[in-house]
Amino acid sequence: MGQTITEKILASHCGKKSVTPGELIKAKVDIVLGNDITAPVAINEFRKIGVDKVFDKERICLIPDHFTPNKDIKSAEQVKVLREFAREMGIIHFYDVGEMGVEHALLPEKGIVVPGDLIIGADSHTCTYGALGAFATGVGSTDMAVAMATGEAWFKVPSTMLFNITGHKKKWVSGKDLILFIIGKIGVDGALYEAMEFAGEAIKQFTMEERFTIANMAIEAGAKNGIFHVDELTLDYVKNRGLRPHKIFASDKDSNYSKVIEINLDEIGLQVAFPHLPENTKDISKVGKVKIDQVVIGSCTNGRIEDLRVAAEVLKGKKVAKDVRCIIIPATQKIFKQAMLEGLFEVFLDANAAVSTPTCGPCLGGHMGILAKGERCVATTNRNFVGRMGDTGSEVYLASPAVAAASAVTGYISSPEEVMGGSK
Repeated sequence: MGQTITEKILASHCGKKSVTPGELIKAKVDIVLGNDITAPVAINEFRKIGVDKVFDKERICLIPDHFTPNKDIKSAEQVKVLREFAREMGIIHFYDVGEMGVEHALLPEKGIVVPGDLIIGADSHTCTYGALGAFATGVGSTDMAVAMATGEAWFKVPSTMLFNITGHKKKWVSGKDLILFIIGKIGVDGALYEAMEFAGEAIKQFTMEERFTIANMAIEAGAKNGIFHVDELTLDYVKNRGLRPHKIFASDKDSNYSKVIEINLDEIGLQVAFPHLPENTKDISKVGKVKIDQVVIGSCTNGRIEDLRVAAEVLKGKKVAKDVRCIIIPATQKIFKQAMLEGLFEVFLDANAAVSTPTCGPCLGGHMGILAKGERCVATTNRNFVGRMGDTGSEVYLASPAVAAASAVTGYISSPEEVMGGSK
């Protein structure tokens, strides 16, 4: 029996020719990641191990992004822990305000993660890097601590679900719509502790940035990881970025998949996930006139330059509705500068939107856009749990940048055609 791409990567990192689903392995990791919420806990546990240095100062990333710039004394103290530990250990990949970005956009951008890697991060959306043909998964802070000390971690090999993507994308439909559709189809536990492998002829229609979005939300279906095969688009992305040599793995034709799910893009329109689960998806044609108070365009899911370009295309020459707050958050400093140079900020500011420095901010109810009781927000983020963005009486609706921008203009959940006259 053949091996899937996930199984091959795990086998290569534990020194075995093959592995099987359910098998427990100890594998070497290529990158260990932590942020300003999870890393301080890991650092505290690291101290208890009794070692005086990390396993490799070039393979640990400490990214303060959730509450930065620091929103209060507690968040400032959290980042201070990272800053001092990075200095003490000589950690190369620590990025502070002015250099930092939302971690899952920053690491690929800087070439820190490459195809064939095994990456763990004390953040559930570490699965984003599967877009590069890497095995990437979230872990707890204790696992992060041990990995910082030893360069290894324990895994249970997941079985793999194959999503075969066919058909053609409709106008305005994006990677965000595809993954919301899939989660709506299989549920938030539909891929519990499984690998979600995205393949099929139609994959080539999705840009690298859209693939990051799709892999990012694999965890919202309960998956251990989401993963794509390496193709020319992947190689072009890492060609001038990768800090280390990469290795390409691919699933065998006779791989043993737990399930194969066919997805036809011809059947997928713009999607909106209603509160309070990402699986509560509806085609926008079936969404009534839901009045909103806020729009957030950003996050590790949809804060990349393509996302901002789409938002600007919809917002250009228009105004944000009088009773709506529209907050745009570029995911990294580089994206911030590129958006500024391309004139996107002028479009946003002329539309009466606000532009923030890179941060996770409102996505987790941190800062830069907290919701009050009874308020509704359309967000390009990845979770819409109860109280996710503020008061437990608030509501978050997940959507693509195109839908979010259009909704900002009308003041209720809307498709871009409503404000663009059907053009693109």
